[in-house]
Amino acid sequence: MTASQIITLLVLAAVVGALIYDKLRADVVALTGAAFLLMTGVVRPVEVQSAFASPAIVALASLFVIAYAMELAGLLDEAIRRTVRLCSRIGRAGLWVLIGLAGVGSAFLNNTPIVVLSAPVVRDVARSLGQSPKAYLIPLSYAAVLGGCCTLIGTSTNLLVNDMASVAGQPRFGIFEITPVGILVAVAGGAYLFLFGPRLAKSDNDKPTATVDEAMQPPTRFREPGLAGGLVGTAEPFAKQVKLKPVAALISTVIFVAVVALAALNVAPIAACAFAGAVLLILLRVITAEEAYSGLRPEVLMLIAGMVVLGIALDETGLASSATDALIGSMEGMRPLVALIILYGVTLFATELLSNATVAVLFTPVAVSMAEAFAVSPRPFLVAVMIAASAAFATPFGYQTNVLVYQMGGYNYLDFMKIGIPLNLITWAAAIVAIQIYFPF
Repeated sequence: MTASQIITLLVLAAVVGALIYDKLRADVVALTGAAFLLMTGVVRPVEVQSAFASPAIVALASLFVIAYAMELAGLLDEAIRRTVRLCSRIGRAGLWVLIGLAGVGSAFLNNTPIVVLSAPVVRDVARSLGQSPKAYLIPLSYAAVLGGCCTLIGTSTNLLVNDMASVAGQPRFGIFEITPVGILVAVAGGAYLFLFGPRLAKSDNDKPTATVDEAMQPPTRFREPGLAGGLVGTAEPFAKQVKLKPVAALISTVIFVAVVALAALNVAPIAACAFAGAVLLILLRVITAEEAYSGLRPEVLMLIAGMVVLGIALDETGLASSATDALIGSMEGMRPLVALIILYGVTLFATELLSNATVAVLFTPVAVSMAEAFAVSPRPFLVAVMIAASAAFATPFGYQTNVLVYQMGGYNYLDFMKIGIPLNLITWAAAIVAIQIYFPF
C-alpha cells in the first residue's frame, strides 16, 4: 500500500470510530478528517473546494432556505392547527392523518422541522384521547423517513448519491425518477406501521395528562438529545409557532412548486433551480438574508462536505476500487439480483451505525463498480443505496428524526428494535421488488 492509501485508511477508521463512539458532533468529525487529508497532501485544495461547492451542497442549502421561508410564512403551523382540529372531531384517525401528512410533506421538505413541529402535537393529542404517545411517535418518525425516500429532494442522501454518481460518469437522476420505488416502499412500510406499530410500542404506563386545547399551543421546545454525534443539530429554528402570513405563504409555495416543476422538466438542474428560487425569495422580501442564513442548517451541509472529501480521497488513492474489486471478486458467479440484495443489506446495516452521508460516500462508488462488473445498468444499484442509506429503523440513531422522538416518547433502545427490525425487512423486500420492476438490469 502507498503512503496516501495508508493515511486515507487510518482517517477513515478514525472517522468511523468517532461516529460510532458518539462523543463528538458528526460534522466536526467529518471536517477534522477532511482537514487532516488536506494537510497531509492526500487531497488537493482544489478537490476540497469542489466538495464544498458540489451540486448536492448547493441544492440542499437552497432547499433549506425555501423550506424555512415556507415555515416562517406559517404553512406548517397552519397545517398542524387544522389537523389538531380534525383530531378533536375524528379521534385516533386524525393522528394517522397527521402521520400520513408528515410522510407526504417529507417527500418535498426537510423532515426534521416537520417532525419537530408534529411530534409535540402527536404526543399531546394522543394523551388527550387516552392513548399512549409511544404508539404514535415512532410511526411519525418512520413515516417521515419513508416519505423522504420518494423523491430526489426528499433527503440529503439522495442528492449526495446523485452527485457522486454523476462524478463517476453516470447520468443524473430526475427529481421524480425514484418516486415509483419510494412510493411502493412507503406504502409497504406504512401498512406495517398502521397495523402493528402501535401495539408493539404501546405502554400501559403512560397517563393521559393533556387536552386537545393544550395540544394546540406552541410545540414544546424539548431538549436536543446529545445522540448520533449531533447529527440533528439544533431544532430551535423550527420550534417557534408562526401565524399564517397569506401573501408570504402564497409566494413561497409558488416558488417551491416552480422549482420542482422546472427541475422535473429538466429545464435546469435541481441545484440551479433551487438556488434561483432561494435568491428570488430574498429579493421579493419573503425572507430576509439573515433569516435565510438561519435556515441553512450548516451542521448538515458541513457533514456532507467533509464526507465528500473523504470520498474523493478513497477514489484518488485507489482504495475504493481495490475494495470494490475484492467485494466483486467474492461475488463471482452470482446473479446481479443476488448482488443487489447483498448491497442493500450491507448498506442498511452500515446506516444503522454511521451517518447517511458516510454511507452514501462509501457505497455509491461500490454500486457503480458492481454494475460495471456485472455489465448491467448501475441504476438499480444506485437506487438501492439511496433507499437503504435512509430507510434505517432498527436503532434510535439510524436517522435524525428517530433521535428527535427518542427522548420525547420516553422510548428505550429495544422499542426501536421491536418495531424497526421487521420494518427494515419489509422495506428491504419491497425495495428489491420495486427496483426490479422500475429499474431493470
